[in-house]
Amino acid sequence: MIKIIQRRKVWFALSSFLTIVSIFALASWGLRLGIDYTGGSMMEVSFNENKLESQDITDVFNELDLGEAKVQFSGDNDAFLRFKEVDETTHQSILTALNKKTADKAGANTETGAAETAETPAEDAAAEPIQVETQNSEGEDVTIKAEDAAIVSAADEKKYVSEKSFDSIGPVVGSELQTTTVWAILLAIIGIITYIAWAFRKVSYPVSSFKYGLCATIALSHDIIITAGVFSVLGHLYGVEIGATFLAAALAILGYSVNDTIVVFDRTRENLLRGKMSDFEDTVNYSVNETLARSINTSFTTLLMLFVLYLFGGASIQTFVLALIVGIGFGTYSSIFIASPLLVTWQHYDMKKKK
Repeated sequence: MIKIIQRRKVWFALSSFLTIVSIFALASWGLRLGIDYTGGSMMEVSFNENKLESQDITDVFNELDLGEAKVQFSGDNDAFLRFKEVDETTHQSILTALNKKTADKAGANTETGAAETAETPAEDAAAEPIQVETQNSEGEDVTIKAEDAAIVSAADEKKYVSEKSFDSIGPVVGSELQTTTVWAILLAIIGIITYIAWAFRKVSYPVSSFKYGLCATIALSHDIIITAGVFSVLGHLYGVEIGATFLAAALAILGYSVNDTIVVFDRTRENLLRGKMSDFEDTVNYSVNETLARSINTSFTTLLMLFVLYLFGGASIQTFVLALIVGIGFGTYSSIFIASPLLVTWQHYDMKKKK
């Protein structure tokens, strides 16, 4: 049998170190909030061909005097653009400018390709304009001058850039979402404490039932703080932003972590009611060992699926999935190595006070 509870000082030291580092990161850098919280616009576009580079898109926004635009590519041809809040007129101007930029790039590529494959001397090429094969609006093949290709392509906006989605969120809505996030997490934690205190009311000795809820809550706070700390570091180093999906991930982490913790506590309750062991510490350690394989196997299969989603699920859900990976990983750790050891530590402290 593994002496998990007896070695609790090691687990507490490791968790304390990670928690302190996370709090330091949050205090120093904070979280890099996305447009869901700060307000702004997000556009998803798809390039059918001649995909623009990040600098090309930045140039478009500079030309329109719209400030900085954050570009994130997804797959081969899709891109997510994040920028300040704009009205519908400006939104259409951005889309038109992107189409024109792509059309210009396509025209430049066509002229370059034609020039490279030309076999006639330069003076003959000047006398005989380069011809480009294309299609008219009715789908018929036509031949036009190379310098006119960009104009035709620019007129056909949907040929090069397609808009897949556009969202614009005002700063007031973003501020309200920040408040909602805090309240959602606080209410979830209060509900968890209340439920566990009620569920464990029959095992109020040697530890009061509400202390089970408090120990579970401390473990949950540990998971959320470390997850937030990881995203603070990622935001500082790599510009990773959090949005509304982070709130969903945080609530999912709370639910998953407390589920694991309750499974361990429930086995402790059963063993206490059966009276298998007289010592509380031994009972808790025995209970943790009984549920150890179940906790690890469940979390492993869940994390395996999440890793696959992170690698192949697309950029739009990567932040959400990454938060779940970090939170569930530490949630499994805390349910085994933090929550139950805290319960025993609290019981020992109460015994010392009585003496």
